[in-house]
Amino acid sequence: MKLASFMADGRDTYGLLKGDVLYEPGAGFRTRFPDLRAAIGAGVLHELKTDDSAVAHAVSSVQFLPPVPAPDKILCVGVNYRPHIEEMGREVPEKPVVFVRFPGSQVGHDQAILRPQVSEQLDFEGELAVVIGKRARHVTRATAYDYVAGYCCFMDGSVRDWQNHTVQFTPGKNFDSSGSMGPWLVSRDEVHDPAALILTTRVNGKLMQEGRLADLLFDIPALLEYCSTFCELLPGDVIATGTPGGVGAARSPAVWLCDGDLVEVAIPGVGLLRNPVSDE
Repeated sequence: MKLASFMADGRDTYGLLKGDVLYEPGAGFRTRFPDLRAAIGAGVLHELKTDDSAVAHAVSSVQFLPPVPAPDKILCVGVNYRPHIEEMGREVPEKPVVFVRFPGSQVGHDQAILRPQVSEQLDFEGELAVVIGKRARHVTRATAYDYVAGYCCFMDGSVRDWQNHTVQFTPGKNFDSSGSMGPWLVSRDEVHDPAALILTTRVNGKLMQEGRLADLLFDIPALLEYCSTFCELLPGDVIATGTPGGVGAARSPAVWLCDGDLVEVAIPGVGLLRNPVSDE
């Protein structure tokens, strides 16, 4: 299944994607489960396939939102591919490097990413994001995928000068509308082997990043095991797994996103997340 959150007819809603049509669940279903996060938590996503009262919306008529518009938490993993570790001049970490993004720092597919007025160093980081399907605490590697609802593309827009003010990443990772997620959530059953996925990031059509999920330093089970140990993961929570090499900050000269640029994060089998860049 492909599931999306979107704005249609002036209101936020969600639905099941089939071809070029989004099927919004009927009023009764939405009363019980007002957003995709609630539907994930209740374990009722399969019911969207048989909802006879669903309302059809052409994809061209809606505005995409992040698949989970208001997750309880967005946990991001830094320096999780060796090429990115090397290009950033960091040591190989012994444990996952985890930082937090706020929901307001994310926009949906085809929505503008904003370069903040206080910096010219907005960088791109294409990633695979994992969406949690049920409450998870002290998860083991063997059972980790049982807690996954699905996957989507993620663009961890990074304001590098603010990121490097201190050893803490938080300021540079949380400017309003500096990153994106989408275009939709692909259910876990459609991705048989996440390690086989290949991720690319393009800026204005030029290939900037390419990485195999098999090359993650800490793979998805390791991340769920680690993160669920220090906090309880809730339905709809997001774990962004890290970015491969090729980021703008590591290039000579550096490549920063500018007004009018177009960023595309593609993961065949998951989706293609596309965002224009605008000045704040």
